[in-house]
Amino acid sequence: MEIKKISSGAKWEGVIGYSRAIRIGNRVIITGTTSIDENGNVLGKGNAYEQTKYIFQKIEKYLMEAGSSLDKVVWNRMYVTDISKWEEIGRAHAEFFLNIKPCATMVEVKGFIDPDMMVEIETEAFIC
Repeated sequence: MEIKKISSGAKWEGVIGYSRAIRIGNRVIITGTTSIDENGNVLGKGNAYEQTKYIFQKIEKYLMEAGSSLDKVVWNRMYVTDISKWEEIGRAHAEFFLNIKPCATMVEVKGFIDPDMMVEIETEAFIC
């Protein structure tokens, strides 16, 4: 079975030792993705909706690089620092997945590496 590892070039990949995404056969797994831009800045500080929207834009890019697409997503796991923002996060999720309807999980966590991060999302998809 072919394994393709995809890097975003983020500094954390080399420090911690992980891949942004891995394609294993027809399965694509995208690791926890946050609203950090290519310059290392958190986008949408204080705005869970904007962070979530930006994260899904990044995830779409990695899916395409792996040979998949948003309509092949089967599961999104959303980790959030403030569950009271669920409607904002859910609204952004719906903008990408309302008609796709993958499995989705939203769990409140204590925090992330950068305190300005409010959302981190893991995604699984297939290539059909």
